[in-house]
Amino acid sequence: MKRTHNNGELTKEHIGEYVTLLGWVHNRRDLGGLIFLDLRDRYGITQIVVQEGSEVYNLAAKIRKEFVIKVEGKVVLREKPNKLHSTGEIEVVANSIQIINQSETPPLGINEENEVNIDTRLRYRYLDLRRPKMQRNLIFRHKVLQSIRGFLNQQDFLEIDTPILTKSTPEGARDFLVPSRLHENEYYALPQSPQLFKQLLMVSGFEKYYQIAKCFRDEDLRADRQPEFTQLDIETSFFSEDQILSLIEQLVVHVFKETLNIDIPVPFKRITYKDCINLYGTDKPDIRYGMEQFNISSILKNCQFTTFKEQVEKGGYIKCIVVNGGAESFTRKEIENLSELSRQYGAKGLAWLKYIDNDFIGPISKFLSIEEKNNLKSMLKLKNSDLVLIIADEFQTASVALGHIRTYLGEKLGLTSSKDFQFVWVVDWPLFEFDDEEKRYVAAHHPFTAPKEEDIEKLESDTASVMANAYDLVLNGYELGSGSLRIYSSDLQKRIFKVIGLSEEQAIEEFNFLLEALKFGAPPHGGIAIGLDRLLMLMLGEESIREVIPFPKNKNARCPLTLAPSRIKNYK
Repeated sequence: MKRTHNNGELTKEHIGEYVTLLGWVHNRRDLGGLIFLDLRDRYGITQIVVQEGSEVYNLAAKIRKEFVIKVEGKVVLREKPNKLHSTGEIEVVANSIQIINQSETPPLGINEENEVNIDTRLRYRYLDLRRPKMQRNLIFRHKVLQSIRGFLNQQDFLEIDTPILTKSTPEGARDFLVPSRLHENEYYALPQSPQLFKQLLMVSGFEKYYQIAKCFRDEDLRADRQPEFTQLDIETSFFSEDQILSLIEQLVVHVFKETLNIDIPVPFKRITYKDCINLYGTDKPDIRYGMEQFNISSILKNCQFTTFKEQVEKGGYIKCIVVNGGAESFTRKEIENLSELSRQYGAKGLAWLKYIDNDFIGPISKFLSIEEKNNLKSMLKLKNSDLVLIIADEFQTASVALGHIRTYLGEKLGLTSSKDFQFVWVVDWPLFEFDDEEKRYVAAHHPFTAPKEEDIEKLESDTASVMANAYDLVLNGYELGSGSLRIYSSDLQKRIFKVIGLSEEQAIEEFNFLLEALKFGAPPHGGIAIGLDRLLMLMLGEESIREVIPFPKNKNARCPLTLAPSRIKNYK
């Protein structure tokens, strides 16, 4: 089975050499008297020529796509070069062919780039992974992981594994549970992240840790979410927030340059959580384009349009975004579709104005005075043919609904190039959120996030105003990573648990190992976790993380290949 070269290696320099190649038959063309076989392995494709009259011609006539074959022959110059392949200037004239294994007709096209039904792809994933695009994606994944490891190793970080079978703790999504055979009615949990163990490693004195970690969360799926995923987990001791953010920026610059040859400018833009919601209606803004939100409540609070006036009187807001050139390109029907979209996110509807030839037209324009129109024109810096989309509601609803409309318009108007990478840090998060269903405060990130030092005294007295030493890394509208400085005082950790409704008994039952560890000289520490599948998806311009994961689950969290999950017979 020994080969002399791979199928992406041969060039004009090898002309005249006799070579041995192995691989799959990617394509077969019979021109009558001349048979061409494209031989494929993960390195590339080499064209094989079988001439009529040769000893292997009759055998070559029996070969079909995806047969595994061995070819021996002479490298010659190709009459018509194929610039799509690195081997396109040469071909190999076969004098020996061995069929190593035959193949049935594949249920999906290996040599086709066109879309294949996702269920079929996942059912026959081992064949789907033969497709050139998927080969490129997984090879690229390998390069990115090696680039990350190379950078962090150079920065004196240690790669350390943490347990997969661990304890269920109530700090995030639902756990996947594993029954214990040795301990009846007791369960391990698969880790949602290595959060607690990496903090314990800081207590242990390792100072700089990282891990390419498998994580598991039992939650509803979408394009950027899987029940099993991979994250880059990083933790440091004696680092400030600025030092951690700078480290990650250097890592991003290194990886993009080494794998895509793209220069990412630093430092990344920083936006506070409050400004994110106010300007973009989301905590993961896509800053590749503008279309920020304006608060026009002060201009329209006394206008004759009753809905606006009443909303401001009861403490609500009037907010808008401006679509440049939208007055001409958007029909009434399209605008009504945007109004329906706003209702899906809690708004009562969408008002609109078109600014054409220095005047406003639209259903609500008749309710606006000349002064109000002039003030709108000035604040919004309107140009001819601009479209103004307006929502009046309480702050959160108006902001979020307009945020979803902005995202929709960014894609519809072609403002979101997959080759434009715009990173942003979202900083200054609230430490807590109020859960209306449970009627209690919960951690906005997780309960091990350190509060701003100046806010510690307000933990019990003014809980809603306490800010966190937390930061999210966002790329093109996707949350790539989330991190924070951690609590390293056992007493402070107990106070945080109490604020989120954990009794002292519950805190000890669930987190005693952490509380105990923090009593033994825990250093100041902090870190971040970056979703590698999402990062790879964005770097490759894919629309789903399934395209960068070897064996993902479908939208119902099932594996069509192995039929997992399944019932276990006679489990003891």
